[in-house]
Amino acid sequence: MWYLCVFYHRLLDYRRPEVESLADLFGAFDKETDPQSKSLEWRLPEDHHPDSPFHFVNLPSEQIACNIANRSILVKGIYELWGEGSSFEELEEAIKSCPDEQKLPYLTSESTFKITVDSFGKVVSFQEQNDRIQQLSYIPFKGQVNLSHPDHKFWLMETDNYGSNNGLPPIFRRRIFFGREIGAADRKLLPTYQLKSRTYLGPTAMDAEMAFLMANQAQAKTGKLVYDPFVGTGSILIAAAHFGAMTMGADIDIRVVRDGRGPDCNVWTNFKQQYGLPMPISLLRADNNLPPWRPGLKEVFDCIICDPPYGVRAGGRKSGGRKLLKGVVGPYTVPDDKRNDHIPSTAPYSLVECVHDLLDLAARMLVMGGRLVYFYPVLREEDTIDTSFPEHPCLKMVASCEQILSFRYSRVLLTMVKIAPYTDDIAEAARIKHLEFRENHLKWLEDGNLHSAVFSPLDLQLNAAGGTKLSKESKPKYRGKYV
Repeated sequence: MWYLCVFYHRLLDYRRPEVESLADLFGAFDKETDPQSKSLEWRLPEDHHPDSPFHFVNLPSEQIACNIANRSILVKGIYELWGEGSSFEELEEAIKSCPDEQKLPYLTSESTFKITVDSFGKVVSFQEQNDRIQQLSYIPFKGQVNLSHPDHKFWLMETDNYGSNNGLPPIFRRRIFFGREIGAADRKLLPTYQLKSRTYLGPTAMDAEMAFLMANQAQAKTGKLVYDPFVGTGSILIAAAHFGAMTMGADIDIRVVRDGRGPDCNVWTNFKQQYGLPMPISLLRADNNLPPWRPGLKEVFDCIICDPPYGVRAGGRKSGGRKLLKGVVGPYTVPDDKRNDHIPSTAPYSLVECVHDLLDLAARMLVMGGRLVYFYPVLREEDTIDTSFPEHPCLKMVASCEQILSFRYSRVLLTMVKIAPYTDDIAEAARIKHLEFRENHLKWLEDGNLHSAVFSPLDLQLNAAGGTKLSKESKPKYRGKYV
């Protein structure tokens, strides 16, 4: 059945992938369907831009639509549409044409209701809202109005035929929608988990909204085990734990995962004392380059969610130290009396090596059908990016969502599903594929150009590219999907 899906006007690239991941989580697809072909049927309202918040989506049941809307971060609401039109006269005709068997069960005298007027791209005054509600008198509501806890919620939503110069996508004709609310997102999660009120926080902590999006992409839920190999202060695991998942993390800095800022300010207190969430099963001091798992251990985690170190705000580190890796000094053994307080030596860990290790970890340790969700940085040239991303024979990419962060730098949220068992032959094939990818596409990652590209002044970047400094007048007011 077709439903009207209304999104918040944020992170536009992430909206459909989040809904499709949740649809898969709640059983919208046939179990026999191949993982990479799991996608929903979408269509836009008449004369609407693809970046419009209004979309029609085909879902198998109202219960699945309700589950998606209630858990989503970017869906404002999903509605059973009773009518739409370019004017109130067209809307009235459409609602009257709507089958009675669809409307009458929600118009009985025993039920209560509430009508909300909403708009996009324009402001509707309180008096105008009341006038619009009065114009709906042709709908035979028999129940009582209840503004606090109604049995049924109805929405009257409209757009105006605004132009393209006000920061919103162009729409050429006005559109008005009326429908019954099936489910709505709980945006109260974001103020609750916002970083500025977090007890223990690091410089690279993941924003709460993005952490919940990543947890939805990974389909975290009760009974699943989620692992973050770059856990830091645990922001991503907090989002997964909120959805009921068991969590586990690792970080190369033992001071972060063990000590924090004291017994009352650490990763553990973020979970138990501040949010009342189940604490992680374990937080390990571990090196992703030298994984701690015993040989032969496979298929442990249901999801791996992480934000690998790009070298922008923090560089990646691996065990060994420069002198040890260069062979200046030999391997050493830490005395027993110094083991508790010993901080091992580390050396720089390039992102290209880090991502290869991450994909190998996911291929080995994810269960079949398990998901890997991680951010990957890209450099942009003339508003285009190289869409070649790391690959692995065991993993199939099902979603990629871009977020522009600076003039020459973006990050892309990649979602991969494990589709094949891990074997020695596959590991060797993945190593060869990695070497080819590293040689052909990612020299800048090895050369360390990412940090300078992100933080160099905008005018220097433009001049280096042969351009001129942008003026306020030359910048388009509508910034497309990155508004």
